[in-house]
Amino acid sequence: MSKLPLLFFPTPQLANRTKKNGNFSKNIHKPDTTRQIQRLSPMFEQLRTAFEARKVEIQQSTAGIEPEYVLVIEIVGGVENFVNAVKRIAGFEWMGEIEVEDISPDQDFYDADSPDKTLTGRLYFVMTNQQALNELLSLWRRYQNNESFDYGLKNFYNLFTCLKSIRRWDIQDRLLETGVIQGWQEDLKHDSNRPIRFEVELWFRSNPEKRKQSLNRVTDLIRNLDGRVLTGSLYEGIAYHGMLAELPAQSIQTIINNQDVELVKCESIMFFRPVGQIIADGTLPENDLVYSDFPESSLPQGEPVIALLDGLPLANHRLLKDRLIIDDPDNFENSYNAEERVHGTAMASLIIHGDLNDREKPLKRPVYVRPIMRPNPNDYHRPRPEYVPDDVLIVDLIHRSVKRLFENDGIEKPVAPSVRVINLSIGDPSRQFFQSMSPLARLLDWLSSTYKILFIISAGNHPSPIYLNVPRAQFESLTTSQKEAVILKAIFEDIRNRKLLSPAESINNLTVGALQFDSSSYESCYNGFNPFEHSLPSPVSAFGVGYRRSIKPDIVFRGGRVLYQEDLRYSRKDHYVIKPVEPAIRSNPPGNKTAVPSRQSGNLDGVAYCCGTSNAAALMSRAASICYELLQQIVSEQLPNIDMRPYEIPLLKAMLIHGCSWENIAPHLHGVLQSDCKNKQELNAKISRWIGYGHPEIGRVLYCTEQRATVLGFGQLSDGQAHIFRLPLPPSLSSQTVWRRLTVTLAWLSPVLASNQKYRVANLWFEVNNNGLTSNRKNTDWQAVRRGTVQHEVFEGEQAEPFNDGDVIEIKVNCREDAGKIQSPIAYGLIVSLEVAEGVNIAVYNEIQTRITSVVQIQQVIGGV
Repeated sequence: MSKLPLLFFPTPQLANRTKKNGNFSKNIHKPDTTRQIQRLSPMFEQLRTAFEARKVEIQQSTAGIEPEYVLVIEIVGGVENFVNAVKRIAGFEWMGEIEVEDISPDQDFYDADSPDKTLTGRLYFVMTNQQALNELLSLWRRYQNNESFDYGLKNFYNLFTCLKSIRRWDIQDRLLETGVIQGWQEDLKHDSNRPIRFEVELWFRSNPEKRKQSLNRVTDLIRNLDGRVLTGSLYEGIAYHGMLAELPAQSIQTIINNQDVELVKCESIMFFRPVGQIIADGTLPENDLVYSDFPESSLPQGEPVIALLDGLPLANHRLLKDRLIIDDPDNFENSYNAEERVHGTAMASLIIHGDLNDREKPLKRPVYVRPIMRPNPNDYHRPRPEYVPDDVLIVDLIHRSVKRLFENDGIEKPVAPSVRVINLSIGDPSRQFFQSMSPLARLLDWLSSTYKILFIISAGNHPSPIYLNVPRAQFESLTTSQKEAVILKAIFEDIRNRKLLSPAESINNLTVGALQFDSSSYESCYNGFNPFEHSLPSPVSAFGVGYRRSIKPDIVFRGGRVLYQEDLRYSRKDHYVIKPVEPAIRSNPPGNKTAVPSRQSGNLDGVAYCCGTSNAAALMSRAASICYELLQQIVSEQLPNIDMRPYEIPLLKAMLIHGCSWENIAPHLHGVLQSDCKNKQELNAKISRWIGYGHPEIGRVLYCTEQRATVLGFGQLSDGQAHIFRLPLPPSLSSQTVWRRLTVTLAWLSPVLASNQKYRVANLWFEVNNNGLTSNRKNTDWQAVRRGTVQHEVFEGEQAEPFNDGDVIEIKVNCREDAGKIQSPIAYGLIVSLEVAEGVNIAVYNEIQTRITSVVQIQQVIGGV
């Protein structure tokens, strides 16, 4: 099979964008005014009395403080521009909004066309004082009396019409639903004398003086409990205001026993969260496995393109020596013993060499490494597990690490401005994604947009037990396929507890789940079994969706086969429970084979097998390096006079996803899950939560074949603009009854607006006019693929469609504002592939290349080049 070079589209035609309709259903039943008054009056009365009680409480404890609290306003549907109405009332401060889904229908709110369908809506967060609350109650009385609303306040009438509930943000929200209580209880269990650290996330106040007051108020309350504030953090670009604090164990126990503590009731606080929760289990196998078969390869040259933020690697390992640029400004190395450098060593090995089972060539460039984890000094295990330290806010640590790459720090120049991709194989198990974006995910989105870089993030692992809901004897009597089906159903029934781990919900960056696959030679294991016989995601791989029901994870990649065994803690004769085999790092296959430290001092060629989404993300970072090198090569050959820096990351992001399909995964999931779904759309939505766009075949985007042409496009668009690309149709395909596939991938980086529920400032999307050539849309839902910053679609057909030489497939890339104003044009990358089955006598590549080249030559003549 000939490997032919990728092509570039001619300059696209500028056009006006296509108009889009609103997303909210127009046939949602809402209660009438009488019913709303009946439902909501007790809620408003409760607000009034709660405020009065809190006012008295505050005045008795601290003089001179004006009581405030945050209202949580839940509506069905949306009230556009409600933020403007809020700003018209003195004492109200807009704190933000998020979109909510899966609102259960009831007798008051339901879809008239489909009464059982779940609804979408919004949560508005508004800070209020006495004056503003009085005005709100006055408006409510106007609604009750059917009186008119003043100009600028009419949106409050619309709000009352679709209001589902209104309440205070309270202790339940800021303390009991964040996992911090469980984290504190674990800390107390291990050491009841040591002070306990935690993160305080404050409501972000737009007024600097209000921010200062909030900070001082919370600081005083912490000191009153004999605690202290270690550091504070403020990032206006992501609307984040946080503090790292600690309290004596006795004060923590008091809060656990009784939440009636002034600190917990402080209205300036949005969340309490545990810190130091991002942990990499560094348990090494008892028996060393030595890697002696080192292939001859030259050392890397040039500047790094890939950065690894992780634990400190064992830099002198024979597989890593002279292949890393380690930057350790925080001196984390002083905390590490050699045998504790596990996670960073494994991730660096996978990025540089890939899975050692595959015997691939190492990367041609060095990899930049910044340690962000170190061994936990309070853990008794040996070697100690690595963790993100609890004496720093991770938002600060990541921000400093990335800024150092690209900006001057006093007299020190940027340390690695050549970096384009940053691997982040970590996830916070205490922060599963649910509706609102985590500060770290918001930071990664902001960093990617600001510095034009791509983070590749692991989706997160859930090595929790799987409750199969069948007796042990019944399960053991099943065939392999039947066991697989039982396990799949059990995993999907537990989706709620297997969500993405922060920061995997990031919209600008690439989130990678794990595929239950590796290339190791594996035989049956006496204490474990492979739960899947088919090519499926790993049982530990986290589920999406992403923010506003976007596709997340984006892809699944080879993360190693995880073996399972009976969980004797929970399993019963009539209720079989399984769990992953431990330890996670083993001397025997299966799994991805990587470099690791050795338990034996001085051994620098140890290897082991491990699994998970961290591995999958690292292998995708390796693929990103390979794609980047190819992109540089073809640009220098075909577009030597064009500055491609603005388009590198959008094109690279599109390249990593363009080879994705559901072909080898979805059929097995369809067979198991279709009986539980109402229609194909619901089935596909369920599957995409686990596999995203599918498994990428990276080779498909590195070259073309005689039967497959892949064409790259790029450009910049502002609000209301569009670009039209034209892909020439190969004349030999006209009227042919043969299978053909059209794959289109569009990617961009969007600025973000954290206070707006739309969040994404720039909304780009493509439309395809293929004249019936590929009429069947495959895999993911066409609406879901337009909710993030990647749109990837696959179209197939085989009907004999006649067309003339000169006819084209037209791809229109549109741009419009979403959450806010687009301040500067948005760069995007577009990749389009047209193919027929290999071996079919249709010269797709040559016929497209000839027609594209002739258009480019005409444009060069017209443009005077």
